[in-house]
Amino acid sequence: MSDFASKAKVLRDGQKPEFPSNANTLEYAQSLDAQDKLRHFRDEFIIPTRASLKKKALDGIIPGAQTNGTITDADTPCIYFVGNSLGAQPKAVRRFLEAQLETWASIGVNGHFSSLSNSPLTSWQDMAADCAAKSAAIVGAADPSEVVIMNTLTVNLHFMLASFYRPTDKRHKIILEWRPFPSDWYAFQSQIEWHGLNPEKSMVEMQPDENLYLSTEKILATIDEHAEDAALLLLPGIQYYTGQLFDIPRITKYAQERGIVVGWDLAHCAGNVELQLHDWNVDFAVWCTYKYLNGGPGSMAGAFVHERHGKVDMSSGKPVFKPRLSGWYGADKSVRFNMDKEFQPTPGAQGFQVSNPSAIDLTSLAAALSVFNKTSMKDLRSKALVLTAYTEHLLDEIVRRQPEGEEPAFKIITPRDPLQRGTQLSLLLRDGLMDTVAAALEAHGVVCDKRKPNVIRVAPVPMYCRFEDVWKFIEIFEAAIRG
Repeated sequence: MSDFASKAKVLRDGQKPEFPSNANTLEYAQSLDAQDKLRHFRDEFIIPTRASLKKKALDGIIPGAQTNGTITDADTPCIYFVGNSLGAQPKAVRRFLEAQLETWASIGVNGHFSSLSNSPLTSWQDMAADCAAKSAAIVGAADPSEVVIMNTLTVNLHFMLASFYRPTDKRHKIILEWRPFPSDWYAFQSQIEWHGLNPEKSMVEMQPDENLYLSTEKILATIDEHAEDAALLLLPGIQYYTGQLFDIPRITKYAQERGIVVGWDLAHCAGNVELQLHDWNVDFAVWCTYKYLNGGPGSMAGAFVHERHGKVDMSSGKPVFKPRLSGWYGADKSVRFNMDKEFQPTPGAQGFQVSNPSAIDLTSLAAALSVFNKTSMKDLRSKALVLTAYTEHLLDEIVRRQPEGEEPAFKIITPRDPLQRGTQLSLLLRDGLMDTVAAALEAHGVVCDKRKPNVIRVAPVPMYCRFEDVWKFIEIFEAAIRG
């Protein structure tokens, strides 16, 4: 078994692997890259270069394109560790968009119902369902009918809350975590107010410990505390600030056993960690597609609705289904163009659609998903575990090299347990270091995500990042904090 494979196996068991004494060398990093069976996927993406990051005007040059056969320092790909905010562009996007534009120009409105034979795209009317089918394995749906591709993340959250947050005098509270992404907070607050309730009384906010860790035990205890008055539990699969991965199956089961509906915001999970939403019996989930799924800025989002909530009962002659905000594109294709006043939804999650989705947006996402469908989440997760563990090891080595008695320049606030995190490591910098470190990273072509005042989020995603990138990042980062 290779060094890479053995480390992946150890990490999958929740253990910390041993790294050799030469781990902090370029040669060792390159040896791990050589063992990586997914390394060829990097060629499927356009990584910004050090030169292109400084671009101020369009010049017709695609990053990485060589004009004279020689790669200069400026042409060198940057270290792109920000896939947790916006994934790199798949090369397939340009080809798919060109096909879409040619279709629109050539057959016009007929593109809704037919596609050109050698196109990578299906007809416009079926594109959302096609993307749902390509997303099903990524989120662990039992069938593509449990997935719908529509809108954007917060819009989908509102749509799901309209169906699943049904407060009563007795059950009206939403259990959430201490620092949800602001958009989620606004959605919870406004939905509660929409029902004429007081957010101060209907929002249960769980606080972490002094290390910003929110334990499963505390979550379960909070569920017990509000077992009689909570209507909904809605947490992020991965906490965006700390990178903590929550125990989705255990928390879901525990809350549902106490009569609480359970939803998940999987913005930082989809395409990052393995999910089994159907088997975990999750009621609903939402996610964006522009982070780990690489669908493009603001790309169309996804939602999961468990099959038990998507059923349409026609036994009485009239459709009976879960209440929702309804719209024309949620109507079953067999009756959609009857233009009838009675809404008969498509069975499953796709019956929650409301509008004709943007074919251009779906094209970009379809291109990104075409890359994902060449591999598996199991293999991507295995690589991510090793990449993240290697990053963690080298960061710990930096701390060990600091002079004795000196306050550490940073600490990792992401859980050390590999099974309680994705590919992101959040670094809490010592006060006063953020501007210096951020400037140094930018100067050396490192793209990371900064969360003021003192956190840098480092995300070496497995689809296109290398162990060599990690080694180079560590070298630049250490020099920056040393001043």
